[in-house]
Amino acid sequence: MRRWSKIPNMSQRIMNTLSGFTTDIEIYSIDEAFLDMSQFKRYDLTDYGHKVRSTIKQWTGIPVSIGIAETKTLAKIANKIAKKSVKAEGVLNLTASHYQNRALEITDVGDVWGIGRSYSKFLNNYGIHNALQLRDSDDNFIKKKMGITGIRLLQELRGISCYTLEHFPPPKKGITVSRTFKNSIESLSDLKEAVAAYASLGGEKLRKEHSVAGALMVFLMTNRFKKENYYVNVETIKLPVASNDTSELIHYAHKGIEAIFRKGRLYKKAGVMFRHLVPESPIQTNLFHCIDFKRSKQLMQTLDEINKKMGSDTLKYAAAGITLNQRWKTVFKRRSPLYTTNWDQLLKVS
Repeated sequence: MRRWSKIPNMSQRIMNTLSGFTTDIEIYSIDEAFLDMSQFKRYDLTDYGHKVRSTIKQWTGIPVSIGIAETKTLAKIANKIAKKSVKAEGVLNLTASHYQNRALEITDVGDVWGIGRSYSKFLNNYGIHNALQLRDSDDNFIKKKMGITGIRLLQELRGISCYTLEHFPPPKKGITVSRTFKNSIESLSDLKEAVAAYASLGGEKLRKEHSVAGALMVFLMTNRFKKENYYVNVETIKLPVASNDTSELIHYAHKGIEAIFRKGRLYKKAGVMFRHLVPESPIQTNLFHCIDFKRSKQLMQTLDEINKKMGSDTLKYAAAGITLNQRWKTVFKRRSPLYTTNWDQLLKVS
């Protein structure tokens, strides 16, 4: 398992580097991946881990930490320790290691992969405070309280793999696009611009994953730290036909924001959640739906290709606003320059 800085372009470069060591790879997130090293038994895995780490450092300049173990759960524990341990130098191999018990003992049960805040609190109440105590827990007790997921977790901690590599990540159950406004928003027109922009971004994400949404949830809230006059509301809209067409998504997002808008309040956050996602083909149509699906698909493909080639928002819907410095836009005062993707922001040495 590897971790690195959350920069999408650099993330892709590191993924490509890892793929050079083995094609049996699961890209778990933007900053994490699992590699199957079971075919490298003739190698010293610790040395091999250092080779991977030094190659990534040389080719990208980014330091990573590597955890090696029999299961994903143990590998994540090894990775967490490798990141902090000076002695490990960024690589920790717990495969059949006599240090494994010690590694589990120093790992808080709340830091175990799959243990959330509620489970952590529950386990603490029963005297289970670290991963070692969890591993040695009674199977029947864990199954009764945590179900089959808890049993799989115990097996993983005991070195028995229950989670194989996922070479093709499962489809998302939902997509959410939301932002906190730089300034509080009072007018409906500004809010409609904001949710139009969020619907546009959501539509782009849907098309990238070849999915369509069957429902939209639009939400709106005032500043949650100001309890006086606090307001939050959600409107759910079921689409007549599941869609990823931006114009249609904006239309229903506007309907949602109009339904929950209350005049005289200062809004601090809004968002659009896309639910009931299904593959874009085939789509169950509606006899009374008037959208030309072929034309819609061609238009969206053209929109996405131009924005990909020329830059985000080169083409956009006027509903998202055409003026500069819109009140609802997020401010990025501390954003790092795009050294690796923008010629105008290349690092300068004087």
